[in-house]
Amino acid sequence: MSISLAMTTTLAPFSFHTTPGLVFRPSAAGELGAIAASRLGGSVLFVTDPGLTRLGLGEPAIASLQEAGLKVTVFDAVEADPSLATLMKAVEIGRAANATGVAGFGGGSSLDVAKLAALLLGSGEDLDEAWGVGNAKGPRLPLVLVPTTAGTGSEVTPVSIITVGQEEKRGVSSALLLPDIAVLDPDLTLGLPPAITAATGIDAMVHAIEAYASRSANNNPLSKTLAREALRLLAANIETAVFDGQNMEARSAMLLGSMLAGQAFANSPVAAVHALAYPIGGTFHVPHGLSNALVLPHVLRFNAPEAAHLYAEIAGDCFPDLAGGDDTQGRCSAFIERLAGLSARVGLQQRLRDVGIGEEHLAKMAADAMKQQRLLVNNPRAVSQADALDIYRAAW
Repeated sequence: MSISLAMTTTLAPFSFHTTPGLVFRPSAAGELGAIAASRLGGSVLFVTDPGLTRLGLGEPAIASLQEAGLKVTVFDAVEADPSLATLMKAVEIGRAANATGVAGFGGGSSLDVAKLAALLLGSGEDLDEAWGVGNAKGPRLPLVLVPTTAGTGSEVTPVSIITVGQEEKRGVSSALLLPDIAVLDPDLTLGLPPAITAATGIDAMVHAIEAYASRSANNNPLSKTLAREALRLLAANIETAVFDGQNMEARSAMLLGSMLAGQAFANSPVAAVHALAYPIGGTFHVPHGLSNALVLPHVLRFNAPEAAHLYAEIAGDCFPDLAGGDDTQGRCSAFIERLAGLSARVGLQQRLRDVGIGEEHLAKMAADAMKQQRLLVNNPRAVSQADALDIYRAAW
């Protein structure tokens, strides 16, 4: 991975923030005490989900923390698209345990709850004042995150998404939410079912694609480079990871690719694919990665008049035979169609109707998508409510 910049290039100012400590190795979760005990203090709130508890996947990590002399309080009630009530229950349990640190263990939902629990336990601030970009005040408690899926990149992003009320997804974005240490253990991903592997893998690819093409003023050479390396790793390994789930090389590449994509979009934010995916997940409880996959090709086709050159630049990173050549429009179109084909090959549903969404729901979804202005402002092409409805219709 390298950054090549012409000497005459005038670089726009940018900032780049990421998780300061990173450990990547098999079996690392079972060494969590040795890796993180000195950061977490004497009492740890361990945030995870009931499925992982049933599988016993977190037991080595918990035992390692206990062997290091830490008191561990487990909160394992995190659901998909975690609710505000779930977050506040985690905070309540953390307060009762006098938590001095927080460890998040699981997919993006568990890591998101862990991030905000660490913030609220450390600062006592009003969450209503922290929503949005750069509004959190802190400080937070020491925080360590251990992902068990290769998709969200949440272990290196400053964002936490919580479901407020019945449907609305609301986010806190602040560098305060970046953990002290991210522990990436590919062993933890070996048991992921094919459907979850596929959805989270496409989710990570979306992160990289949207980061590369983001209209954010903070789109920068580091994010672009990380996004391209992420796409190379993810596209080359997703099918193997889905259909040969015990393949450690593929699983490791997916976990690393997901993390690199997370670093990219943490600094060059995502856009309309995510904005239009949120009503699918929030209202119909479709997994986040699948929600992204359902609208991805349709959003990219909509963006193509403004972003064809960007999509053509990364086409060869995903599909090497598309590299090079002067036909920007052709490479862009081929890139979009290949992505749609990849999504189908790994077994994901292809239409909104396939996940129980009726045509009568599309208008409300379009209105709900417009609430995600913090994302839509980053899209290469402006999206109106009418545009959103047209994209949903194309995806239906």
